[in-house]
Amino acid sequence: MLKIKYITFLISVLICFSVKAQANDGKMSIIQVLNEISKSHNVNFNYKSDLLKEIYVIPLADDLSLNTKIETLEQQTNLIFTKISDVVFSITKPITICGYLRDNMENPLYGATINTKHNYTVTNDDGYFEIKVPSLATLLTIRFISFKTIERQAKFFKLNSCDAITLIEEAEVFSSVVLNGYIVKGIDKQQDGSIAIDYSKFTLLPGLIESDVLHTVQALPGVLSVDETVSNINIRGGSHDQNLMLWDGIKMYQSSHFFGLISSFNPQITQTATVINNGTDASYTDGVSGTIDMHSSKTIESNYKGSFGINLLNADLFLNAPIGKKSSVQIAGRKSIDELVRTPTYKTYFERVTQDTEVAENTSNVSNSNQAFDFYDASLRWLYKPSDKDFLRLNFMLVHNDLTFDESALFNGVEETRESSISQKSISVGLNYRRQWNDKLSTVLNVYNTDYTLQAVNANVMAEQRFLQENIVSETSAKLEGFYTQNLWQFNLGYNFIESEITNLNDIDVPRFVRRDSEVLREQAVFAQTQFENDTKDLSVKLGVRANYLEKFDELIVEPRLSIRKALGNHVELEALGEFKHQNTSQIINFQNDFLGVEKRRWQLTDNDSIPIIKSKQASLGLLYKNKGWLIDAKVYYKKVDGITTQSQGFTTKYEFEKEKGSYDVLGAEFLVRKNFNHLNTWLSYSYIKNDYTFKTLEEIEFPSNFDITHAFSLGTTYSNESWNISAGLNYRLGKPTSIPLVENEVTANEINFGKANNERLQDYLRIDASALYKFKINKVFRSEVGMSAWNISDVKNPINNYYRIDGDDNAIKFSRYSLGITTNAVFRLYF
Repeated sequence: MLKIKYITFLISVLICFSVKAQANDGKMSIIQVLNEISKSHNVNFNYKSDLLKEIYVIPLADDLSLNTKIETLEQQTNLIFTKISDVVFSITKPITICGYLRDNMENPLYGATINTKHNYTVTNDDGYFEIKVPSLATLLTIRFISFKTIERQAKFFKLNSCDAITLIEEAEVFSSVVLNGYIVKGIDKQQDGSIAIDYSKFTLLPGLIESDVLHTVQALPGVLSVDETVSNINIRGGSHDQNLMLWDGIKMYQSSHFFGLISSFNPQITQTATVINNGTDASYTDGVSGTIDMHSSKTIESNYKGSFGINLLNADLFLNAPIGKKSSVQIAGRKSIDELVRTPTYKTYFERVTQDTEVAENTSNVSNSNQAFDFYDASLRWLYKPSDKDFLRLNFMLVHNDLTFDESALFNGVEETRESSISQKSISVGLNYRRQWNDKLSTVLNVYNTDYTLQAVNANVMAEQRFLQENIVSETSAKLEGFYTQNLWQFNLGYNFIESEITNLNDIDVPRFVRRDSEVLREQAVFAQTQFENDTKDLSVKLGVRANYLEKFDELIVEPRLSIRKALGNHVELEALGEFKHQNTSQIINFQNDFLGVEKRRWQLTDNDSIPIIKSKQASLGLLYKNKGWLIDAKVYYKKVDGITTQSQGFTTKYEFEKEKGSYDVLGAEFLVRKNFNHLNTWLSYSYIKNDYTFKTLEEIEFPSNFDITHAFSLGTTYSNESWNISAGLNYRLGKPTSIPLVENEVTANEINFGKANNERLQDYLRIDASALYKFKINKVFRSEVGMSAWNISDVKNPINNYYRIDGDDNAIKFSRYSLGITTNAVFRLYF
């Protein structure tokens, strides 16, 4: 009997061991694995005695490195291994921290980042976040643009509840967001009517896989480009030179790479952009049509971070490195990849830029070869916070484009070759110093110098002639502002000094001809502004005035600015904006083949006579409705701009060679409807523009502007979640106005005989775009993005401009330039 019991006991024990072995599925105790690691790598592990009970893992290969073994154990167990020293590791269970981020009006803040030394997360639509930390001593950093950064140890969070955390706005921020996700996440409408784009929260727009600033702004109603370039952005019917471009407070005279096809502002270092088309802050000058104000991060990072990316046009690198606790350096660089490989995308862009230029075509006796194009940019920023009251920012930017090609011809049976080239370069440096004297008073000093050079060497082989052209801009500015806050009022008082010098050079070697014109203009300005917002936040008024004095012309220009927002109930807001502005520089075209026909425009200073000071007046009224994910924004405006010249308007048909001054009037309307369905945003925008020139000395005194795109529609949708951003959209607009020769009487006295100016239009413009971006984590250190985009999927041949020339038989021959056909791009990006 005892024998039977003994046998039964042994069988039971064997069964238990068998079941346990099957349950562990070949795994072994983590304690045993840790003991083996300790012996192999001479390290120790600290942990609570009961932490590792009943935890089994798959055995690890002996030849793995120590780091690989620890990462594998973390993935299998969800435990956290923290390196205490070279030979000691601490093992803990992760602690989950959660919460809701809110502003002082209890609005959720989505897109805020919460970082630890080990990982990070981003708040969702409700401002909710959840992150795992190794211990209660872990430091969490909470950041959101325009709000003060919070650094807090995990022990100060409530572990058993997800409480609301209120972020405080930075004292220097005067325009708070009144509408998040104006079109898509990251595009917000502000209190003063401007549109702010935060690329740290940005999702995706159709046709884009990079957050290209100047392509992004074209998604807004009333902002487009008649020739599809970022170097010719038209805000409410104005020409590109009437836009003020600022990068960290520095005025930029060059805005593009590839002579117009992509922005010259590296998207990895440019964090925000604000688009202002009316009601401009009194501290701004220039930009009679609009302002695009770009800023980089103002946060001093405590950890190293960066990214590397490559697409079918260029490669880029970004690094943000701390220097102690009070300073950090940001470095960004981008360069074309054509020297390594010429991709189909690059080839398409190159052919688009060089259409009907000397680069692509020449006389029948001259051939072109060895076309090479290169572009790069570099940015350097130093941030320094010596005390809680002081903040110093130093910025540097270099932008360069270079195009070369050989022209060859036969002379007496011998081939002669000369190189022609065109280069475009900008070097800018700026210093910004902010002092917070107390809770109410702060001052900001901003100083910059920017230099822009456009140079072309045209080697005419047949005439054995070299033609050198240069356009050089050098500008220095200093601006001092004071900000004072008292209860519901905010006051701003400042002084601005600007010195601009522009030089134009034309140099021909045979026959010898040199003409160099250099002009200098100094301007001083004082400005004052007050802003009021009532207790209930349903009324805000910003009123300012700027007084500008041009000592060269002994002229005083006074410019009032106004912005009013009034909430009418919970869902409706009324907006009224107005401004007077002026600017002293403009871009002109002398001849279409200047600078090899690639970049024909040159900057020119006003002489207050043949090239007047450009002055504008504008007023607008808008109504906004928002409720349950719906947004309807409608506005009407009137704008008048005096002091333009025919040379600055890009005429290629009638009046191409005239040099007259005049004005234009714009009566316009903009409409946007958007619906937010959780992860899906869908929008439809429409803009109406009636834009007419007035040139009293021309044959026709009044006629449609070259930028009179009367009707423009945009339809798009974007889906976004933690892993995917997918977007598709359609753009349709009326064709650009143009003039055509009179039928059967095209040429008279060896000149083209045009009909009424801008009485015809090019073919209507239609483009369908799509893009997709996938985001994923590689490990705790690295995360990545891969994406693809397709521009003009239907491959519509959209004419963007035309011109006429007389052939040998006295016939007017039409030439057309076309937009990009179907163009694909792909990107891979690694964050660390």
